[in-house]
Amino acid sequence: MDYRVAFAEADWEPAFDGTARIKRVLRGGKSFRLLEMTPASRHPEWCEAGHAGLVVEGEIEIEFKSGPVRFAAGDALMIPGGAADRHRPRALSDRALLFLVEDEKAN
Repeated sequence: MDYRVAFAEADWEPAFDGTARIKRVLRGGKSFRLLEMTPASRHPEWCEAGHAGLVVEGEIEIEFKSGPVRFAAGDALMIPGGAADRHRPRALSDRALLFLVEDEKAN
């Protein structure tokens, strides 16, 4: 069994209408994502997918209906899926790098 998720072997794909980029690796019913954003990155819509992950580098803010929440490098995040927790991320630093894990069916 291969226990390793190798992002080095995945290609960068455009994300957020081309203002960010992402690497995706599918394994065992999960989508492993490496997301790179800058302050120019704008999520085109409110996201209702659930996410669990870690801010690897930089600082981000995630806008929720209840207000914004800031995350810095080393912070983990756990966002349930659904309309009640819909959200939009944005980078506060020159470069933000996030590691995310999601169910494949949520993508």
